[in-house]
Amino acid sequence: MKYDIIVLGSGPGGYVTAIRASQLGFKTAVIEKESLGGVCLNWGCIPTKALLKSAQVFDYLKHASDYGLTISEFDKDFSAVVQRSRGVANGMSKGIEFLMKKNKIDVIQGTGKIKTGKKIDVTDKDGKTTEYSADHIIIATGARSRELPSLPQDGKKVIGYRQAMTLPEQPKSMIIVGSGAIGVEFAHFYNSMGTDVTVVEFMPNIVPVEDEDISKQMERSMKKAGVKIMTNSSVEKVDTSGPGVKATVKTAKGEEILEADVLLSAVGIKSNIENIGLEEVGITTDKDKIIVNDFYQTNVPGYYAIGDIVPGQALAHVASAEGITCVEKIAGMHVDPIDYGNIPGCTYATPEIASVGLTEKQAREKGYDLKIGKFPFSASGKASASGAKDGFVKVIFDAKYGEWLGCHMIGAGVTDMIAEAVLGRKLETTGHEVLKTIHPHPTMSEAVMEAVAAAYDEVIHM
Repeated sequence: MKYDIIVLGSGPGGYVTAIRASQLGFKTAVIEKESLGGVCLNWGCIPTKALLKSAQVFDYLKHASDYGLTISEFDKDFSAVVQRSRGVANGMSKGIEFLMKKNKIDVIQGTGKIKTGKKIDVTDKDGKTTEYSADHIIIATGARSRELPSLPQDGKKVIGYRQAMTLPEQPKSMIIVGSGAIGVEFAHFYNSMGTDVTVVEFMPNIVPVEDEDISKQMERSMKKAGVKIMTNSSVEKVDTSGPGVKATVKTAKGEEILEADVLLSAVGIKSNIENIGLEEVGITTDKDKIIVNDFYQTNVPGYYAIGDIVPGQALAHVASAEGITCVEKIAGMHVDPIDYGNIPGCTYATPEIASVGLTEKQAREKGYDLKIGKFPFSASGKASASGAKDGFVKVIFDAKYGEWLGCHMIGAGVTDMIAEAVLGRKLETTGHEVLKTIHPHPTMSEAVMEAVAAAYDEVIHM
């Protein structure tokens, strides 16, 4: 069984890589041990957004009177909410099956292990092993929930993101350890559903990778919604011997015991690089990542790696872009390395967060003389009409040349707005060019123009 390209893993890195390879004329196969689409489609990006949409609709119902509407009775069905999320994920996975057939890509079900000589063994669910070979093998095995020694996951009382999406019943209380995108998204969902949620974050600010102004606004919004926030804190140990969980939390003031039905560990991810043959083939790894060059070639010719298992942002859209870059380079096309300084990041809680480029702190540390503008959604006509006035847009420019160094947004729908800043930075757009680009009114997106106007002391509506 010989192919031009075999892709190990069918997440947003793997399946996109396979499709692009097929488009370029390569005989392609993809190996998957679970469901097509990987974690993103089945247990991550897509089903979590379905849960969050249910939470948003529920919040609208709770605040119907704010819109002049009267709803006498309404309630939630937690099981039905979870079931809808699973249905959305299953539908997307079936869509990937269609794309595989459309692009004439062979799907090999089983667990893959690479071998020397550009070969790979695949063991199916019955234990039968078949050998395949290819001119190029691309590893895209993704990542899983990271476990800390102090937080061993039992899947029932101490859980990861997979269990958090499919709990058989809604917990009355939940401790969430970690306030990155996964942590705050689940905090928002469960809080909206009526669970008593406490978030424990080791760093001084929640969503710590974001600009400090964004982090502070997110903390205010979450506290306003009823989520308890503990920063500069760490869970030292957990006791699951009773009916729920007792977590010993170390804070600046000393130790504190928190009790809840469930504890969700959202402290990051662990690359899936064990037991896939890396050592046997001699592929170099460092700090839980496979080392690759700008075009995802490992140190062993014919073997490549993309996505969460290589250095860089562990994001679905990054994995897809890496896979496309990888196969286009294999095809002999002229391709430029990915600019990892222009990758958008999105968090889908309420309010949403979206950002790209340097934070204000990073820009100052690099020695730039800055022009900074902020425009609050409280001054936006569309936001007021929508009842979504929380948040703002913040832009950061180099004062000398007008280079757009960073853009940071928090508010309703900002994950759909950030692409303007990503494209603008890609095209080396200056602040004056953004300012003189007419934006539609009334929209949330005109807040970008207004923020730029504020940076250049030309703001009108504030």
